[in-house]
Amino acid sequence: MMWHHIRELIQFRDLLLNLTVRDLKVRYKNSVLGILWSWLNPLFMMVVYTVVFTVMQTASARVPNDKFPVFVLCALLPWNFFSSAVLQSVNCIVDNANLVKKVYFPREVLPLSVVLSNLVNFGIALMILFPMLIAFRIRLTIWVLMLPVIVAIQVAFTTGVALLLCTLNVFYRDTKAIMDVAMMAWFFVTPIFYPISVLPANKVIGGLTIDVHRWTRILNPMASLVAAYHDTLFYGQLVGLDFLARTAVTSLLVLAIGYLVFYRYSRLFGEQV
Repeated sequence: MMWHHIRELIQFRDLLLNLTVRDLKVRYKNSVLGILWSWLNPLFMMVVYTVVFTVMQTASARVPNDKFPVFVLCALLPWNFFSSAVLQSVNCIVDNANLVKKVYFPREVLPLSVVLSNLVNFGIALMILFPMLIAFRIRLTIWVLMLPVIVAIQVAFTTGVALLLCTLNVFYRDTKAIMDVAMMAWFFVTPIFYPISVLPANKVIGGLTIDVHRWTRILNPMASLVAAYHDTLFYGQLVGLDFLARTAVTSLLVLAIGYLVFYRYSRLFGEQV
């Protein structure tokens, strides 16, 4: 039954493409700068974080101040992809209530189109990163070829989270408000403006000695993914394959759980929205 549903989703690929294009058009509709915002937004945030962490506060000694802007940008772009895709997907079923009630189609198309439109936006934003790497004299190495693998793992994780949250939001409309706060907290526990290597290996919390560095990677897949982007793009070194493999397994597990939950409750969406 599950494979039949997946084949059906493939048959509706044209609808998925049309919804993805629609999301991209809506994003830039009535915008003077249009697609330039894909570059201007992360560049603006890069400047803000650089000022905060290198002028108002000394940046980590492990990241030279003159290269700090591109260090932040390497992590900020994938984080923006994840954050935007997840937050926009939360309401995708509810916002398309009329479509869900009146027309039959695989409901997965709605959250998938949100993820794919943000993936396209991420790809556009990456176009500004490589010139920045060159401008800041960051040497690209052969390990940049790992980038598609890292992106694929992130897409799997993001899609799984999106499927879970949009399903939850159909039944509990507080999900969006909760995720707005949760995403902010998630941002600060993800090594975006600090290297993951600065996290302590032995931290006493409540009388227990905890390896914060290790458990951050294990419990926060985005931490491992951001660290992988830093390794590949900024440091030009091989990603920690053990943690990347573990993150890949976790991402696929989240995707499988998200799809199973979505598939099970999707038949009730018409009644709830």
